[in-house]
Amino acid sequence: MSLFLTRRFFYLCAALIAGFVVAFFLPWLLGPMEILLGAAGLLTLLDAALLYAPTKGSPTPLFGRRVLGDKLSNGDDNEVKLFLESRYRFGIQMEVIDEIPHQFQRRDVLFEASIAPGQTQVITYQLRPTKRGEYEFGALNVYAASPLRLVRRRFRCEEGGRVVPVYPSFLQMRQYELLAIHNRLTEVGVKRIRRVGQSMEFEQIRPYAGGDDPRTINWKASARRAGGGSDTLVVNHFQDERAQQVYCLIDKGRVMRMPFEGLSLLDYAINATLVMSNIALIKHDKAGLITFANKPGATVAAERRPGHLRTILEVLYRQKTQYLETDYERLYATVRAKIKQRSLLILFTNFETLQGMERQLPYLRALSKAHLLLVVFFENTELRTFLDAPADTTADVYNQTIAEKFQQEKRQIVLELQRYGIQALLTPPQLLTVNTINKYLEFKARGLI
Repeated sequence: MSLFLTRRFFYLCAALIAGFVVAFFLPWLLGPMEILLGAAGLLTLLDAALLYAPTKGSPTPLFGRRVLGDKLSNGDDNEVKLFLESRYRFGIQMEVIDEIPHQFQRRDVLFEASIAPGQTQVITYQLRPTKRGEYEFGALNVYAASPLRLVRRRFRCEEGGRVVPVYPSFLQMRQYELLAIHNRLTEVGVKRIRRVGQSMEFEQIRPYAGGDDPRTINWKASARRAGGGSDTLVVNHFQDERAQQVYCLIDKGRVMRMPFEGLSLLDYAINATLVMSNIALIKHDKAGLITFANKPGATVAAERRPGHLRTILEVLYRQKTQYLETDYERLYATVRAKIKQRSLLILFTNFETLQGMERQLPYLRALSKAHLLLVVFFENTELRTFLDAPADTTADVYNQTIAEKFQQEKRQIVLELQRYGIQALLTPPQLLTVNTINKYLEFKARGLI
């Protein structure tokens, strides 16, 4: 069924009914009301005829299509465009209803627009998925009305059934990649870290230029050059040490199911891993991945070959949270078997209590003996909001005291890890990516990797 009556039609019917009721008491009004009823019927038929009239050179007078990428970026605003083209000879009013996937739980994707004869209208809106997986789009329904607006004709421009996968946040990855290429990472909070010591590899010698560090002058090479003067001086040119291995270890246990602003902590870790792997590749290091829960998960060996980031993206797309306790003993066995070279291990997990961390401390210490281990876990920002609220009652004071105890315990976990020489990062979920990149760049500046 494609023909629908509008509110204006029902208002007209209500007015005619009221007129006939009055005509019952005023018989002279019956004739004019019958004429009005006939006119209303003719207008309705005319309105329907206008909407269903054939269009020359086209099987349908209204075209519509939905344009979006072949995949969506998890946790980001993804742009969706609706292109609507009218072949009618008159302007039309439209109501557009896009049947978006049920995962979004939205019922407000309805737009009103008008199109002049022969023109095209573009409607743009945003969708923010919060779970990875496959999302199925339904039909694109367009309800068109002529200037009379007594009836509407429905067009189903997209019959639905298109499935679009939601991948880890590749939009965030591209943003950081562009900023890194143009040396503008400071715009998103990445710090400029001054290099400490000499942790660079010799690349080449080049002529001395004003502003070069005199300590880099190669006096032997300069002496071999003919002539004299400052134009004969050459300096050693160094580059960052390359081909270091950077592994992201992602805990998929139940502690990573906690939600924050729609996304689970696992998805925050996955998004940060994708960006971190890309930054490592840009810095000429090798990026690898290990996931784990109650048993070992996926493993991607650290490489720097073409297409390697795509491999990491596909593996991250398929990861799901487990409901069981994480087995760190198996993680240690996996790392020992798979990673033979000293590497930077970035462990994304979550410790809520000091006792919970201490149970895993022997395995963390064992990992840190052979590798540079960075343990990344999450600050409960909702507790901070609760602590900042005024305490008006005795119950509020008690609750804030308990909340402060949990906050203090998180800070104690950091200190305890550092006491055993393990690097630790306590971060809010929304700052996970930038804080992790800062730590990675700090390690490179200090020559730790």
